Amino acid sequence: MFAVNEATMSERNFMQMLKARWERNNFVCVGLDSEYEKIPKVVRERSLPWKRAIVDFNRAIVNATKDFVCAYKPNSAFYEACGAEGVEALHETIAHIGDVAPEVPVILDAKRGDTKDTNIQYAKMAFVSYGADAITVNPYMGREPLEPFLSRKDKGVIVLCRTSNEGASEFQDRTVVPTAEEAMKWGIPIRPMPLYQLVAYRVVKEWNANGNCAVVVGATCPAELDEVSQIVSNMPILIPGIGAQGGNLEKTVKAGKDSHGAGMIINSSRGIIFASNGADFATVARRETEKLHNLINQYRK
Repeated sequence: MFAVNEATMSERNFMQMLKARWERNNFVCVGLDSEYEKIPKVVRERSLPWKRAIVDFNRAIVNATKDFVCAYKPNSAFYEACGAEGVEALHETIAHIGDVAPEVPVILDAKRGDTKDTNIQYAKMAFVSYGADAITVNPYMGREPLEPFLSRKDKGVIVLCRTSNEGASEFQDRTVVPTAEEAMKWGIPIRPMPLYQLVAYRVVKEWNANGNCAVVVGATCPAELDEVSQIVSNMPILIPGIGAQGGNLEKTVKAGKDSHGAGMIINSSRGIIFASNGADFATVARRETEKLHNLINQYRK
């Protein structure tokens, strides 16, 4: 029911699409975390059943913001939690992006990571069923199980590295030491480092053979963002935490930009899509997206 034509999807290359958006000075990623209860009442009352309200809300947001974005990032949890109709809403949302903004890539924020056989199915879910251009993944089980994602040269594989949530330091900041073999292969000294740095080295030095990897680093930790940016060089960084989570934009841009002044996928979700709970929600979302767009480019200079 939800399958997307694979021949059509194979024409889309995440990294090429992303770089084309950067060339337009677009670095804003709008997170479509469209929780039904937070959707403006005017939409919920006129769009029934509830699935229609989510889809109509997302369509209005996309139509209003597509000029300023480098990507859209629906979080699958907000849709899958609603059962079959939520899955339909996510599918229709991604299809609409493909219709009205075919040049804008879609990142499925799913944070998947399991055994290889299971990840084969997750890759089909993300790239075939939904038609997403990239997916966020968890590195905890290592490289081999992630092969079904990494082998898709046209799709983005965005690896959790140093996240923006409370409690991220519980494991991510733990001190580890690279092996002598790793240090030799990667050209680094054998020294203690936080786990997130080891993840960054592993992704850029070992997992990015197809040039389709990126990492996630939160805007709420600009010092760590700067460290990871230096490690991964010109590899893209997905940066959540701007807006409602309180990340400092100026520090984020200065720490996260690559040697070309690009490299950033700066995500804002609630700060854009729920900036107004009135009938003007789409107009206000466009205004907030444009404001973020302009500030990013101001700080890039």
